Amino acid sequence: MGKSERHATIADVAALAGVSVGTVSKALNGRGSLREETRMRVREAARQLAFEANAGARSLHSGRTYTVGMITTDTIGRFSIPVLMGAEDALGAGEMSVFLCDGRDDPIREQYYVKTLLSRRVDGMIVTGRRTEARAPIGANLPVPVVYAFISSSDPQDCSVVPDEAGGARKAIEHLLAVGRTRIAHITGPEHHDSARVRAAAATERLAEAGLSLVAPPLFGGWSEVWGRQAVGILLAGRTEFDAVFCGNDQIARGVCDALRAAGRRVPQDVALIGFDNWDVMTEASQPPLTSIDLNLEGLGRSAAEMLLAAINGSPSPGRHAHPCRLVVRESTSVPLS
Repeated sequence: MGKSERHATIADVAALAGVSVGTVSKALNGRGSLREETRMRVREAARQLAFEANAGARSLHSGRTYTVGMITTDTIGRFSIPVLMGAEDALGAGEMSVFLCDGRDDPIREQYYVKTLLSRRVDGMIVTGRRTEARAPIGANLPVPVVYAFISSSDPQDCSVVPDEAGGARKAIEHLLAVGRTRIAHITGPEHHDSARVRAAAATERLAEAGLSLVAPPLFGGWSEVWGRQAVGILLAGRTEFDAVFCGNDQIARGVCDALRAAGRRVPQDVALIGFDNWDVMTEASQPPLTSIDLNLEGLGRSAAEMLLAAINGSPSPGRHAHPCRLVVRESTSVPLS
């Protein structure tokens, strides 16, 4: 083999970085307590030499496979794909790979994937889905750590990372109050849906703190534009006076916007409008563009993956962890200057 074809070894990296082989191993595998300057020097030496650690040797040495399983019930991917992207960002930084499995809301298929992932000796699992309410644990006494992301486990000893939906609803009401609106209606999804109940309760509570109340009881219906249009009809037929509408999701808000326009009500001049989820398909297509609460799903996925990595390394974080949402202001609540 010619010199140009020779692969760099861990000893070559150690020589270039001026450290021991053991220090190189710790720096590249994220183990041990090293100074950041040393860790960076080793990584730069590895980059210069195009050094690639042998995954098989690394797993034998550490007892780990540097793989994580991710099981989702969100077939559409509306929520799980951003969570997955965030998780991969965090796991990729630790040179870990992700196996994605779609359980399709089928308990038998889900258990098949759990057994398959364990047979592949994954170091841990992330479980996600399209609803935030608690679900039964994916298994009892599993040999690897499990973190629930977006959804949560009904077992308080499990680690669950969920969006702070109540906090997001409070931010929506605070924003409407800040732009001078006091007669606020709330239109949301099905009453049996956990997210609809949580968001409605938080909005009602925040208004009460300001000495106000919703202009009408929360209007529960579907998560659709059709329901948004119908709900506006209900408010107008009841001669309800309102200057703002907080919607349980962006689809509803877009339907509300269309119905208000058809009724001759201007958004935001006559009625300020805010949605939830910050789904760009809806927020950017709405006329005017829609103010919304962003669930920060990629950030949630990163947090879940970081907690899983910590658990794999012996530092679990049991319990339910609320990840903050953020307000994204657009023209539907911002009256343009005349």
